[in-house]
Amino acid sequence: MPAGAVETARKRLTAAAEDLDDNRVAGLVLDLAAEAGVVPAWEQVCLPLLGTLRGDSAAEIAVEHALSEGVRVGLDVFGREPSRPLPAQGVLLAGAEHETHCLGLHALAAALRERGRGALHLGPALPWSALTSAVVRVRPRVVVVWSQTPLTGRAYRLVRLRRDLPGVRVLAAGPGWIEPFPPSSAAPQRLTTLGEATLACLAAGGAT
Repeated sequence: MPAGAVETARKRLTAAAEDLDDNRVAGLVLDLAAEAGVVPAWEQVCLPLLGTLRGDSAAEIAVEHALSEGVRVGLDVFGREPSRPLPAQGVLLAGAEHETHCLGLHALAAALRERGRGALHLGPALPWSALTSAVVRVRPRVVVVWSQTPLTGRAYRLVRLRRDLPGVRVLAAGPGWIEPFPPSSAAPQRLTTLGEATLACLAAGGAT
């Protein structure tokens, strides 16, 4: 995105969030994703903007919630046709156990829909046992687990999941995975950008 367009989009989203108008935020995100694409909208506008809100005051916490909720709704609406669900084609998304923040997974699901692909998105804070049960049941090709903070980014749990589910590609997404993974071919792959995550999911499903 051009620098001017990025700055304008950030200002509009900030103004809507400061008015606590999550519906307006959602509409702006939806329009931005349609015009610029999901990956640029997320990586150049939404993610940096969310990072500026530190929640240092009650007023800022309210603004942060309005922005986060609006972004989530805008991403969830983008490319979605409930009457014509897209095939998941072997992609399962879930937040790590106790992880309540997984906007990045909503962005990934939207980016996949933009490419004509769906995903089984099980949402935030999925217990490890429930995730394992879901994988055994639906047999996905790739599992993306999101962690926002080191409190939920338990590398050993992800390594164990990868070991217990042979044939499944396990990917670690989000900034919470700061513990090193063991240097082996069985270690999960760490994703650092939405673009990288989108390509990894598409490749796992057989897309080019």
